[in-house]
Amino acid sequence: MPAPKDTPTVESPKDTLGRISPRGAVLGFLSAARRGNSEVAVLYLNTSLRGEPAQELSRQLAIVLDRRLPARLNELSDSPDGSLPDPLKPDEDIVGTIPTAKGDLDITLERVDRGKSGRVWLFSRKTLNRVPEVFDEVTTPAVERFLPQFLVTTRVADIPLFEYVAVFFGLPFLYFFTGLLDRAFGFGLGTIWRRVLRNPNLEDPTILPQPVRLFLIALTIRWMLSVVGLPLIARQFWSTVATVINIVGAVWLLLLLNGWSEHLLLKRLRRRNLSGATSVLRLTRRIIDVGILFAGFLFTLRYFGVDPTAALAGLGVGGIAVALAAQKTLENVIGGISLIADQALRVGDVLKVGNVSGVVEDVGLRSTRIRTMDRTLVTVPNGQIATLSLETLSARDKFWFHHVAGLRYETTAEQLRAVLEGIRNLLISHSNVEPDSVKVRFIRLGAFSLDVDVFAYIVAADWDQFLEIQERLLLAVVEIIKRAGSEIALPSQTMYFSEDVGSLKLLSKLASAKQKSEKTVAQPRSA
Repeated sequence: MPAPKDTPTVESPKDTLGRISPRGAVLGFLSAARRGNSEVAVLYLNTSLRGEPAQELSRQLAIVLDRRLPARLNELSDSPDGSLPDPLKPDEDIVGTIPTAKGDLDITLERVDRGKSGRVWLFSRKTLNRVPEVFDEVTTPAVERFLPQFLVTTRVADIPLFEYVAVFFGLPFLYFFTGLLDRAFGFGLGTIWRRVLRNPNLEDPTILPQPVRLFLIALTIRWMLSVVGLPLIARQFWSTVATVINIVGAVWLLLLLNGWSEHLLLKRLRRRNLSGATSVLRLTRRIIDVGILFAGFLFTLRYFGVDPTAALAGLGVGGIAVALAAQKTLENVIGGISLIADQALRVGDVLKVGNVSGVVEDVGLRSTRIRTMDRTLVTVPNGQIATLSLETLSARDKFWFHHVAGLRYETTAEQLRAVLEGIRNLLISHSNVEPDSVKVRFIRLGAFSLDVDVFAYIVAADWDQFLEIQERLLLAVVEIIKRAGSEIALPSQTMYFSEDVGSLKLLSKLASAKQKSEKTVAQPRSA
């Protein structure tokens, strides 16, 4: 059995006039009408008229759309299936609604099979039937009646000259005018404040920040569009300009609000000595700023009909790759955030991290800088600090006073009791010593001393004050030992040699013999 042959794929015919989508049909028709190519413009109409009547109908439709159609061309569907406003009529799409004397007119397109050109979108018959009556209502735009003729008739790149004047001179003038309003309002309010508060040094406040001035410009453009009649392309352009200005103003205002919030929070953190949290706050502000800018960019893309879904998916994959590549950096950043959130470290703390001891000089997002006692600067990654035990020496509420006093073995029991009692009374009576923590005990018979353990907690503001108190207490302990008749023991030991033992025995025998002879001589004398 012969193998089945592959069925060739039949490509759908491509329309050279761009009528495969509602947006392509509308823009193609407007372009042909603007160039005066009425023969091509007729091809966008679903009409049975031919020749001059069809061309006249296309001209009237172009004028009606140019004068009355809402400026929302960017919202037209670019899909071959249209926007499907009515699921029951999948081959119809609404371009816009035009107000007329006899009620609103929906400008609709319908998808028609044109044979070799395939299924294309054309202006519907029911819309074309009402175009002549609407055309009779259309008048000359107000802008063309009031502007000099050369500004209307002169075109550069198919754009009237007055639109260039409006862009390059009108917009800067509006921005400058809003600045004058801001200064005038600020001067008036500042004068009132200076008189009420009786402080002539107060500056004039800012009433209209730059983002608000942009909103005023966009609002002015919207108002002008509703008052002044402009062609459709011009209205679409200025509507787009107003929307972009609104987006820029909104993004700018959110960035300013984010900066003001950071400024207020920084003041509170510095009052609480939470300088390490400023790094997290700065990172948070930058992340929010980037998010605001990115959201504004996405909104702009959506307004111009660009679908950012694929780009977002690519960014997600790229973000995972970056996260894997910067794993250590992210580990340190997350460790820094956790340290700052837990307030485990503060600038000025004296601590011990592993084998490093010193004063914390800076707590960053990636690392922490510690000034050691040798005055060297050690930078420790936050990821490493997060896994180690931190000993914060400066966080002590009281200091441990613990020493062992070794007394000489010649010290009698009475002297030892006097020493114990004197040291105990010294510590209990001291104002900086915690009385309940005092423990003074004779703990052991050492190798060369009688050991007395001295234990207590000292309440001090810092390490320097503790050292001062400890110095006075130790001097007093030495005086107590001296008054009791004892002394501090020094390390000592006695060694015996075998030759010395023989000599001692000989001397002992000689001494005994001498004592006997002295007794023998002494007895006759006594007789």
